[in-house]
Amino acid sequence: MPLFDLPLDELRRYAPAVPAPADFDDFWQDTLHATAATPVLIDVRPEPTDLRLVDTWDVSLAGFAGDPVRAWYTRPSGVDDPLPVVVEYVGYGRGRGLPHERLTWTVAGYAHLLVDARGQSGQYGLGDTPDPHGATPGGPTPVTRGILAPEGYYYRRLVTDAVRAVHAARALPGADPTRVVAAGNSQGGGLALAVAGLVPDLAALVTSAPFLCHVQRAIEITDAGPYGDIVTYLAVHREAEAAVRRTLSYVDGVSFARRAQAPAHFGIGLRDTVCPPSTGFAAYNQYGAGTGGPAPQRSLHVYPFNGHEHGDATHVRRQMRWLAELLSGTVDRHA
Repeated sequence: MPLFDLPLDELRRYAPAVPAPADFDDFWQDTLHATAATPVLIDVRPEPTDLRLVDTWDVSLAGFAGDPVRAWYTRPSGVDDPLPVVVEYVGYGRGRGLPHERLTWTVAGYAHLLVDARGQSGQYGLGDTPDPHGATPGGPTPVTRGILAPEGYYYRRLVTDAVRAVHAARALPGADPTRVVAAGNSQGGGLALAVAGLVPDLAALVTSAPFLCHVQRAIEITDAGPYGDIVTYLAVHREAEAAVRRTLSYVDGVSFARRAQAPAHFGIGLRDTVCPPSTGFAAYNQYGAGTGGPAPQRSLHVYPFNGHEHGDATHVRRQMRWLAELLSGTVDRHA
C-alpha cells in the first residue's frame, strides 16, 4: 500500500476541529451513572490452565445495563505484592480467546485484564459475551448496529463496558487500584482512548492505530473495514447520513482525547488504510487539550512503511519500556 494520507510534516501539525455534541459530557455522564450503583464484579473464579508461571481467573463483570462481560485476569505466579493492572481491549471481530493467548503484559510483571467484546466473537478470535441489545435499528455489523441514534448505538455499550472494566480491575485480587492502565490496538486502542477521556484518574494510556478517531474524515478517505461497513450502510440508506454522522460524533476518539489527563503512548503506521494515520494524529495532537490543566505527557512512534500492523513486536517493546519508566517515576507525567 503506498502512502495515501497527508504528508508526515502535515500530520504532525494536524489538529482539525472535531466538534463534540453540546450534550457530549452529559450523555456520557448519564450513561455511566446508569450502571454506577450496580456491583461491578459478578463472578471471579480461578481458571485451571496448563500455565505454570501465571495464575488465571475467569472474570464476569457488569457492563452496560449490568450485562455480564467476560474477561481473563492473569498475574505472575508467586507474587504477593499488589501489581499495576493493564486493562486490555481487543480488536474488531475478536474476543478474549483462550487464557494462554495474550501473556505479554503478565510475563512483563503486570496483572492483566483482557476484556471480551460483546457480540463480536468469531471473525478473528473467540469470545463468549453476547450483546442482548442487538435489535436496535441499524446495520448488521457491530460498527453499524444501532447507528441511527446514539442512545442505541453499539459503541455506547462497548465504551461503557470498557470503563466498567477499569472499575473491575481495581477490585480484583492482587491489583493496585492506583495504577490501572488502559491499553489496546485498533478497536481496542479506540476503547482505551475513550476510557482515558472518561476516567480522570487513569494511570496511563497505551494505544496504537486507534479506531473511531476523526470518524467523519475516516469514512471519506477509506472504504476498508470496519469504516467500510459504514460506507456500505450509507450507500444503501442514503437518507440516514445526518443521523449516522450525529451518532458517530458521540463516540469520536478526538473528543475523548481532548478530555484525557493520563500520560499516553501512541503508535501509528503511515500506510494504515484501516485506521488512516490522519485520524490517529488528530487525536494525538489534541490529547489533553480540553482539560484546562497541564498537558499530560505523551509519546508517539510513527512507522512510515507499515500499515495497520504498525510496529508489531518492536512497538510492543517500546510500550513496555515506556510504561515501566512511567510507573517507576522516571518519566514526568506532564509534558
